[in-house]
Amino acid sequence: MSDSVPSPEDIIKYEKDPKTKIATITLDRPDHLNAPTIAARIRYADLLHRANVDDEVKVLVIRGAGDHLGTGADLPEFMTAFSGEDQGPKLAEYRIGPDEVTYPPQKSFRHGATISSWYAAPHSGIRGLQDFKKISILEVKGYCYGWHFYQAADADMVISSDDALFGHPAFRYVGWAPRMWWWAQTMGLRKFQEMVFTGRAFTAAEMYECNFLNSVVPRDDLEDEVAKYAQACAANRPTDTVFMQKQFFEFYKQYQGEYLGSMIAGLFETVGGFARPDESDMMFDEAMGRGINNAVKDNDAKFPPEWRLSRRGRAQED
Repeated sequence: MSDSVPSPEDIIKYEKDPKTKIATITLDRPDHLNAPTIAARIRYADLLHRANVDDEVKVLVIRGAGDHLGTGADLPEFMTAFSGEDQGPKLAEYRIGPDEVTYPPQKSFRHGATISSWYAAPHSGIRGLQDFKKISILEVKGYCYGWHFYQAADADMVISSDDALFGHPAFRYVGWAPRMWWWAQTMGLRKFQEMVFTGRAFTAAEMYECNFLNSVVPRDDLEDEVAKYAQACAANRPTDTVFMQKQFFEFYKQYQGEYLGSMIAGLFETVGGFARPDESDMMFDEAMGRGINNAVKDNDAKFPPEWRLSRRGRAQED
């Protein structure tokens, strides 16, 4: 781990109170909008697994340090790992040592399909909350994009500040994302199609209208509101009962095709590189030569202010 990159333990903090049976995961990388590294995502998956077994945990609260929940995983790290010749960073994603196996070569179907299929597995840190048999509560403030938006779909309850924004930049820059099926279920098809086709972010008020959120409060009241929900859940039925309840909801989710949807989205992720770009996409590729931040800013400016992904861009007037 480079000195400039925090350790997984520094990025993903964990604590529990055996008396209340409430545990907390804090995403603590605010200078990078709480973007988890590959190693941090794996730690997150491991913590969910351990909390799932731990008899001293009944309720899990997930929150972010700083002003935002987060804007997704560490994209520069991912792009470097999967575009480079060194297979070590790629294999680290799968918990495999750099010389233990040979990664599928570039331009093979398996080069992309391996990672796409992995994202449908709970141990990847992408959909672990779907298999979590305790009660999960996500605390959202500011940005809730990308990987963090996955957690919002998968959590049992989502409590949000009124200034939060929800979405996935992939809808604007790629066209799809691994968990699309379940967002369609949790948001409703009509509104989710709007999010995908326009690429725009939705406000907390809009997400509440979609029945995606349980409660929306001013930011100053957010932690108290989450504590109220967590304490009520911890004081309710026994942990064994919660486990049974979660199994019931798991049957329901699989009847709705939650895991099937993850696998189908993974196939689209794998073959998506064969999609022919429009001229506007080609212009975006050229802009990438000036850096991803400038390219994203220029692309965001094409949209009405209230539909931009950047909070600063949304505050500007054309």
